[in-house]
Amino acid sequence: MIEHLSDPARLPPSGPGDGGGPNGPRISAILTGLVGDTSRERIAISDLLKATGERAFGALLFLFALPNLLPAPPGTSTVLAVPLIFLAAQLSFGFKPWLPGMIARRSLRRSDLSAVVERSAPWIARAERILAPRLGFLVQPTAERIVGLICLALSLILILPIPLGNFLPALAICMFAFGILERDGLWIIAGLAMLAICVGVVGGVVIAVVKYGLVLAQDLWAWIEPMVAGIG
Repeated sequence: MIEHLSDPARLPPSGPGDGGGPNGPRISAILTGLVGDTSRERIAISDLLKATGERAFGALLFLFALPNLLPAPPGTSTVLAVPLIFLAAQLSFGFKPWLPGMIARRSLRRSDLSAVVERSAPWIARAERILAPRLGFLVQPTAERIVGLICLALSLILILPIPLGNFLPALAICMFAFGILERDGLWIIAGLAMLAICVGVVGGVVIAVVKYGLVLAQDLWAWIEPMVAGIG
């Protein structure tokens, strides 16, 4: 459940012992610290923004895309796509991460976020074990802006009511986010590969839906046409 929170609770401290990588605390350490803080019942989106600091783009893109990879209530992808759109657009223009107050003040129950973290923890751990700074030219500012544009397009797909159309775009965003977080160009390449698959699959679904709609329209017209002719 997501609600407004006007007075975010304090943030968990981070330091050398919090599971940090070469570029700072890893996403698993950040999430574990937030959900492990029993002094709070709710976690505001602004808390997540503060906790991730300079790594907010990668961390928040990952966090808002992640629930789309797990079983979730209908409409979840549409709700989470809104902050994804804001963040991806800012990344593409080279701006600092920022969210409007109406989004930043929204909060999640700590127990809900904890459930997501627990279900995804094994996969995050496996991914982090193979993350390393490499292929740096793919995570330079210009390249990151291109990644931001791609994530913006994928976020717009997430907001559309396409049947089974949220998993692959969200997975691609998560791969790009890991690449940005750990300055790992190999994950950017993996994200591009997933993007190609996503375009093929989602494009196929859209084409199938359009064709089905045209067939229905033709059948409807075949049923209506005799009545129209009779009236004429």
